[in-house]
Amino acid sequence: MKFSESLKKNHQFHSVYKSGKSYANKYLVMYVKENGTDSNRIGISVSKKVGNSVVRHRVTRLVRESYRLQEAVFNSGLDIVIVARPNAASVGYYEIENALLHLGKLHHIVL
Repeated sequence: MKFSESLKKNHQFHSVYKSGKSYANKYLVMYVKENGTDSNRIGISVSKKVGNSVVRHRVTRLVRESYRLQEAVFNSGLDIVIVARPNAASVGYYEIENALLHLGKLHHIVL
């Protein structure tokens, strides 16, 4: 992710959950909050409801790669938290990428 950093701390995630705006679709939930900088920070959350550790890491990699390849179309200056839903465990890369772009359009953060 050339233009983005990661959200790592629990308080960073909670800040986005508390004061960010959220939209959801079948596979993902996206929370977005402005961060006042010129770069994005992205956090990915996959709970145990999605599956065992192998499945959770696979979904995390799919979401991260989808964002990385589409990073140029997202606006900058945002904190983005992406939460995977249990349905995301059974789909492939293109469904995750389409879900990510769909949520970006709902938030009006895709150019």
